[in-house]
Amino acid sequence: MILYSILILLGLCAVAADMHHYRRLRREHASARRRRFFIAWAALTDALPLGAALTGMLIRDNTTTYILWTMWLFWVWMATVFPRVCYFFFNAIHLPRTGIAISACIAFILIWGATAGRTVLKINRIEVCSDRLPAGFDSLRIVQLSDIHLGTQLRPERELRRLVDSVNMLQPDLVVFTGDLVNIRAEELDTTAMRELGRIQAPVYSITGNHDIGTYIKNSTEHSMAENLARLIGRQEQMGWHVLQDTTVYLHRAGDSIALSGISYDPALDWKRHSAKRIYSATAKTAYENVPDSLYNITLVHLPQLWDQIADAGYGDLTLAGHVHSMQMKIHLFGQAWSPARWLYDRWSGRYDENGKTLYINDGIASVGYPMRLGSARPEITLITLKSCM
Repeated sequence: MILYSILILLGLCAVAADMHHYRRLRREHASARRRRFFIAWAALTDALPLGAALTGMLIRDNTTTYILWTMWLFWVWMATVFPRVCYFFFNAIHLPRTGIAISACIAFILIWGATAGRTVLKINRIEVCSDRLPAGFDSLRIVQLSDIHLGTQLRPERELRRLVDSVNMLQPDLVVFTGDLVNIRAEELDTTAMRELGRIQAPVYSITGNHDIGTYIKNSTEHSMAENLARLIGRQEQMGWHVLQDTTVYLHRAGDSIALSGISYDPALDWKRHSAKRIYSATAKTAYENVPDSLYNITLVHLPQLWDQIADAGYGDLTLAGHVHSMQMKIHLFGQAWSPARWLYDRWSGRYDENGKTLYINDGIASVGYPMRLGSARPEITLITLKSCM
């Protein structure tokens, strides 16, 4: 309902701007043909988000096709309305040429974001040093992936093949996935996706995110959340992935051991998943039962807001999270990263170090809500090298 409300609000704002411009055309005695053309064009484009919202309210379920269609419809609306409204503003202050130039730039940015910005992968390399890491795990290479959101990709086979090839080229010792493998339902992890993701050559450990558990299945009578999650976990296991459901496994190398913990997404946190405040998961503590706090611990969690709880429990020397995507738009100004995500989250992208512990938030692979990524919020593969700092 929140998404539908946003679509309706944005649509009404665009209608108000178009009505204001139409009155301006009348005052300027524009030709009847020009006014009729403007009314037809404005009505057609302004109706897009309103039509998508109405359709969503009427259909029985949020199918993968409907969600994908809605995302791209929203992009078409942005690409036609945002430049137009920008031109209205500059034309109103008697700078029509400036309006045309800036409107063209906006259109270019939106097109770039939906093409190269959405599909060109970036690889971020970081090194995490700890005096708690045993010597046997020095130089361990971990690749983190997050938020693939199968079901939102236009060419899933091609996009997944490029993703997996990029991961394998990094020659990791371990691959971790921090939630939201699918967008709506388990069936999005189909045979094509399973074949491509199953080609990852390193051991893969994964956890669930809020999209994985079936939160957005509207017709929960015929498609229960529990059955959806069970199917998704089963398909991951068929690929050879290890799904950590509030549990810990022990990794062994050169006679040394470390702990790898996975915290499943807690449905009780649905209303807090975008909260900037500290949140608490009642199920997270299960992951650490009988885990010695003397061992170096890597924790996988979808929501980065749980880092405080993890650190307070004495675990998470390295915590890896996803979920935020930098809201799919991020720019760097004066050495600082900026994104609308800063308004919602205290920690929203990249690396954070506090009290000897490290949190890394991966920007994810896919796009949700609108099918584009702007600025440096491109699909991310993170290569993490652990170093023993004795």
